[in-house]
Amino acid sequence: MITSKPFTMIAIVAAVVAAGMANPASAAQCGSTAAGFEAWKQQFADEARGRGVSAAAVAALMGTTYATATIAADRGQRSFRLSLDQFIAKRGGPTIVARGRELKRSQAALFGSLEQRYGVPPGPLLAIWGMETAFGRQRGNQNTLSAVATLAYDCRRSAFFTEQLYATLTLIDRGVLSAGTRGSMHGEIGQTQFLPKSILNYGTGGDLNIAANALASTANFLEAHGWRAGAGYQPGEANFSAIQAWNAASVYQRAIALIGQQIDGRVSASAQR
Repeated sequence: MITSKPFTMIAIVAAVVAAGMANPASAAQCGSTAAGFEAWKQQFADEARGRGVSAAAVAALMGTTYATATIAADRGQRSFRLSLDQFIAKRGGPTIVARGRELKRSQAALFGSLEQRYGVPPGPLLAIWGMETAFGRQRGNQNTLSAVATLAYDCRRSAFFTEQLYATLTLIDRGVLSAGTRGSMHGEIGQTQFLPKSILNYGTGGDLNIAANALASTANFLEAHGWRAGAGYQPGEANFSAIQAWNAASVYQRAIALIGQQIDGRVSASAQR
């Protein structure tokens, strides 16, 4: 039994306010249509100010628009239900392998330095680069802040994208991104499609639209998720878990591993199709 002096009403109110600040996403009401987006922005902006987000970043947030194309893309990711062979064919796997082998040869110094620094061989990095943007040719033209704000508002994955939105606002505060930064439908940026929170946590510096910067950040991401130099990266091998951290879709994970193996020219008994 607690025998100390009971809480006053002021203390109770203070506790409620503190709890609200600890969980800022609880106040802004998510939605599933564009109808509530403007009201949500006002609520989220108030929370962001309370967390110390700058006036400039909040102003950028208030300038966002509901990204209908992002919502359509988020609802239509049917390719992740394909078999591995179907998925690789749809993504142009043979073309990625052929181009990946060319880049492995022509950019040998870059990939050698990345492997020496991070322990990650060329194959998985080239597979990710090819799968994500066709080696930089398809980086998207969606306003990043609007895309992330829309997904933070949308109830389907609000908690996940709320974190991404705060990361985006932080990057705007730091001058890394701007209100006009453009990328893919879910807010991914650069040659290997980093989400804003991953830029904060694993970016190694520099413009991610420059291949060398993006590949270094990707290798850093994999190392940070347990990549061990010299170990295998097929399903069941030590480094596959690092690939799993890159993308949640099982078929995508296995495609990266298989395409990377074909680029590296390595044979593994544990490779699974």
